[in-house]
Amino acid sequence: MTAASQAAALLEAAHALGPDLRARADEIETARRLPADLAADMARVGIFRMVTPSGLGGLELPPADIVRTVEALATHNASVGWCAMIGATTALNAAYMDEAAAREIYASPDVITGGVFAPMGKAVVEGDGYRVSGRWQWGSGSANCTWLCGGAVIIEDGEMKRLPNGAPDARMMVFPATDAALHDTWQVAGLKGTGSGDISVDGIFVPAARSVSLVTDTPTAQGALYAFPAFGLLALGVAAAAMGNARGSLEDIKALARAKKSQDSSKTLAEKQATQIEIAQLEAAHRSARAYLFDEIAKTWAVAQDTGEIPLPVRADLRLACTHMVRTSADIARTAYDIGGGAALFLDNDLQRRFRDAHAITQHVATAPATYEQTGRILLGLDTFGGMI
Repeated sequence: MTAASQAAALLEAAHALGPDLRARADEIETARRLPADLAADMARVGIFRMVTPSGLGGLELPPADIVRTVEALATHNASVGWCAMIGATTALNAAYMDEAAAREIYASPDVITGGVFAPMGKAVVEGDGYRVSGRWQWGSGSANCTWLCGGAVIIEDGEMKRLPNGAPDARMMVFPATDAALHDTWQVAGLKGTGSGDISVDGIFVPAARSVSLVTDTPTAQGALYAFPAFGLLALGVAAAAMGNARGSLEDIKALARAKKSQDSSKTLAEKQATQIEIAQLEAAHRSARAYLFDEIAKTWAVAQDTGEIPLPVRADLRLACTHMVRTSADIARTAYDIGGGAALFLDNDLQRRFRDAHAITQHVATAPATYEQTGRILLGLDTFGGMI
């Protein structure tokens, strides 16, 4: 099976899940997590293996295909698209590990991994590994994971190790989910179905072979996907979830507009000029931001394939397109909610969930407004630390 046919089959499978995702939207929100049977179905078709190296049986898809798959899922349900994105991108760890360690974790076709990059833990050097403790917020999809990971600053000889630029030296520590405690802290307004509660570990031992740094390590897996900016790939996942959610908002408001009449009018919303103008403007905004995003993906992917070295300005351009997509998507969801009027306020109307999910997505650090500052500095020719771009 060629890479293109694998990508097409996966996208088709993602769309096929759509009716079930829509039908179970209330169940997912009430549970505040991805149901185990749904996660298993997603694993079975390969959604969580989009980034996993092909040498481990993964799909190792090009970034554009990863984005299309997450977008398709998020069009039906943003929480599901988000969990797919987290599970898939977390498998990037496999590309930085020695093959034996990576195979132990990622070789099973049903494995789901998750975790948090933020270095909220401490890893004390001990023998051929680390003694790790910490607690991490935002552990999306953790309840369905077999393996988890968390960022931790390295402590050696009682001192925090630092990188040449003075920043703390931090690594992702990968550990069995059974070594961790999951805390039910996910009481939120948006992305309620992602189960993004806290993860904690207390004094567990993590072998050095199961730790990676996406900043200082070099990928052990070959292939252009692993030359692609690691944090750019994460930002793409966030943007894809936002983009799909915005598309869902557009389809939902179109359906409502065709059916709804105001109390003082015999016309449907769709028959009103103001609605027609707003819908056209929203469609143009979505298509423009989407085209811009895929244009930057293609440019960055071409550089990754040709040279394997992605210059900082190219990485910054990709991040800018991701952030723009997230902000535009939130505006689309908000305007669709506004057009829906009072009907959009009720919990059985998808527009209010789309609105809440869109504005939860805007809070992710990979595409938060602060990323404009980073890209702005680069566009202005100022010195900028690009390790996280």
